[in-house]
Amino acid sequence: MGTNIDTTAVHAGREDFAGLTVHAPPLDFSSTYPIYDLGEAQDAVDALARGEAEAANPVYGRLHNPTVRRYERALAELEGTEDAVAFASGMAALTACLLAACGERRHVVALRPLYGGTDHLLACGLLGLEVSWTTEAGVASVLRPDTGLVVLETPQNPTLGQVDIAAVVAAAGDVSVLVDNTFATPILQNPAAHGAALVLHSATKYLGGHGDVIAGIVATGPEWAAKLRQVRILTGAVLHPMGAYLLHRSLPTLPFRVREAEKRAQIVAERLAADPRVTRVLFPGLPGQDPKGLLGRQLRGPGSVIAFEVKGGFDAAARLLACLRLITPAVSLGSTDTLIQHPAALTHRLIEPAAKAEAGITDGLLRISIGLEDADDLWADLARGLAAAGSALAA
Repeated sequence: MGTNIDTTAVHAGREDFAGLTVHAPPLDFSSTYPIYDLGEAQDAVDALARGEAEAANPVYGRLHNPTVRRYERALAELEGTEDAVAFASGMAALTACLLAACGERRHVVALRPLYGGTDHLLACGLLGLEVSWTTEAGVASVLRPDTGLVVLETPQNPTLGQVDIAAVVAAAGDVSVLVDNTFATPILQNPAAHGAALVLHSATKYLGGHGDVIAGIVATGPEWAAKLRQVRILTGAVLHPMGAYLLHRSLPTLPFRVREAEKRAQIVAERLAADPRVTRVLFPGLPGQDPKGLLGRQLRGPGSVIAFEVKGGFDAAARLLACLRLITPAVSLGSTDTLIQHPAALTHRLIEPAAKAEAGITDGLLRISIGLEDADDLWADLARGLAAAGSALAA
């Protein structure tokens, strides 16, 4: 197999296809598997309960599924890790990481901003964790003997700030670092290459890419993978094989989708930055928005998510959304079609007001995930929305 990531995306996880005489990923819907050798089955249950990736008999669909396993191997190849573990959603994947990391050490260090669901899970107390919120520069100062994990996202959701992964890993010392790589995807960034122990994806987004699957996956090493599988078995947070099939099917086009959307995003971001009705544009590809010099060193491109703030606050943002005809007002991102949403009202609604204010998540802020439409068509739709937003000021 070639070493170029485009080639890897096409062929990863397909190593056994020739032996199976198939061309498309086989889809195994089995909920249970026949057991004719009880001794073999006992050994299989023990192996899977230890967190091993495979056994002589899958026994039961909650323990193992071949379709899911093929996708896990494929994603691990793209992220440059030895293994990966898939889950029913990104939040299920995150929860498994927290449970696996914090069994005895109940303290977590987290860098805001994060995806709203991640922030809320850490802050709400459901898992009995104690969280210290900090910045990249403050990681070392808040570490404790009982710190089990450092959690960050880069680029950050929704404001596109960038975190130097290697610097955080160095500051964290022997504490493992989890990086949410959803915005960048393996095409633009590989956190494990910079020392991250756990690389989390909401596979619902770019990895799926078509708005038709909800899933999560964590790329990591063998020791962590075993722990995560144990949690997945105990909690039942398994990815359905149909979801794994759709994700594997979407993988060959991932490099193309990411790069083409990125080209369009650059055009849209530059036009937004020049529009007087827009007070702020956040996008790593704009001048002055890579202060740490991470583009080219950690991040291979700016991606295709943009945050921008319109004059007039909430009312102006609401008018803009209501007037769109091509761009879809909806949460999520990374789809082939362009999606736009209001973080303060939706994805980050449950975040503490002070945390939102500190992160710059204002009532006028919108997050747009650029898809594969023509950039001029997208801008025409945005211009219509911006005109409506401007009318809110004049009213």
